[in-house]
Amino acid sequence: MELIADILLVTGALGAGFYCFVLARRLTRFTDLERGVGGAVAVLSAQVDDLSKTLAQARASAGTSSDSLAELTQRAEDAARRLELLVASLHDLPEAPQSSRTPESEPEPAPRTEPDEAPSGPVFSRRQRTGTEG
Repeated sequence: MELIADILLVTGALGAGFYCFVLARRLTRFTDLERGVGGAVAVLSAQVDDLSKTLAQARASAGTSSDSLAELTQRAEDAARRLELLVASLHDLPEAPQSSRTPESEPEPAPRTEPDEAPSGPVFSRRQRTGTEG
C-alpha cells in the first residue's frame, strides 16, 4: 500500500512540475515585448504619449487662434464704429448744387418731418434722392 501511495505521490509531483513548466513558458510568451501582450502595452503606451503631445500642440494652437480672433474682432468693431460715425456725418452735410441743373427743372423737395424722439429702430436709414440721377 505504501508503494502505491509513493507512486501516486511521485506522479503528482511530476504532474505539478510539468504544469509549472508549461505555465512558466506561457507567462514568458505573455510578457514578451515583441509578440505578446507586453508588446501591445508598450505600443499603446507610445501611442498615448504621441496623442498627449499632439493634444498639447492643438491646445496651444487653439489658444493662439482664439487670441488672434479676439484681436481681429476688436479691430472690426472699432472700424464699424468709425464707419458709423462717418456715415452719420455724411447725413449732416448739405447737398452740393450741380451746375448742369437749372432752378426751373429741379422739383421741390418734399417737406421733411423730424420726429420728436429719437427712433428706436436702426440708427441709419436710406434717404431717397430727389431729382434725376446721372
